[in-house]
Amino acid sequence: MIHLILFSFAPSSLPLQLLVIVVGIAIVLFGADKLTEGGASLARRMNIPQIVIGLTIIAIGTSMPEFFVSFVSALKGTPDLAVGNIVGSNIFNALLIVGCAAMVAPMTILPSTVKRDIPFALVASVLLLIMCLDATISRLDAAILFVLFVVFMVITIRSAHSDPSGEDQEETPKATSPLKAWLYILLGLVCLIFGSNIFVDSASALASSLGISDAVIGLTIVAGGTSLPELATSIVSARKGQSGIAIGNVLGSNVFNILMILGVTGLIQPMQITGITSVDLSMLVISMILLWLFSYTKYTLSRWEGAVLTAVFLGYISWLVTNA
Repeated sequence: MIHLILFSFAPSSLPLQLLVIVVGIAIVLFGADKLTEGGASLARRMNIPQIVIGLTIIAIGTSMPEFFVSFVSALKGTPDLAVGNIVGSNIFNALLIVGCAAMVAPMTILPSTVKRDIPFALVASVLLLIMCLDATISRLDAAILFVLFVVFMVITIRSAHSDPSGEDQEETPKATSPLKAWLYILLGLVCLIFGSNIFVDSASALASSLGISDAVIGLTIVAGGTSLPELATSIVSARKGQSGIAIGNVLGSNVFNILMILGVTGLIQPMQITGITSVDLSMLVISMILLWLFSYTKYTLSRWEGAVLTAVFLGYISWLVTNA
């Protein structure tokens, strides 16, 4: 089954590799959008509460690019690309996305975000750092991550039901016909599988062409590409004054990326990690600590704090590029 899905496709020339990477990102993002729309529509027809749809189907849907890219990378034997995608995406989310959103408009942070979401994301980041000390994510490690994801979802959904007016409410698409919804789901899955395959193959080929590691490509190009949904959502939400939704989506994505994506991927395919350094994993933890400290002060993120987060991200990327 894996061999039927995981075809090999990677052009030999550098310009074509870059072009195919862009095309792959576009296909993956389109697939995630259609899968989310179809799933949310079916959920509405089944009378599932909107808050639950937002916390599950839509939240998971926006993280499908990271999931499929990391999953396919692991199956194709490039675990550094898989883990680099997750680590890079989370750093991208916490520093650049939140930083840019705060510079667009100062962000009000909800108490539940400071007390629950950020600490959980920080714990997940520290746990990943500890698990990677032996350069391996085993099935036992992956099982621990996945169990914690289930715990997080239970806590979040219970909190949402007790406070339905909170930040977790999401706009969901109007219910379409069941046939159309299933077609959207099928189209989304096909696009995610196809786009992820050509994206991963071309990213690995690009790393070879440039003489740099899969880990660096995963931490930069792949992470930035798969984080585009969170970037767009957060910037638009900040402009509309919905800063609680903006930062909540980012933090939820960070927790999902580590606990669910690496949990499921590691259960199916244990990963040997060679290119993700202690600096990368430490930056993941530092990004969450900075975000927590800034959020804890008056439950706001000011423009200057957003500028600091962005500057830290640019410094880290500069270090990566210099050492590559």
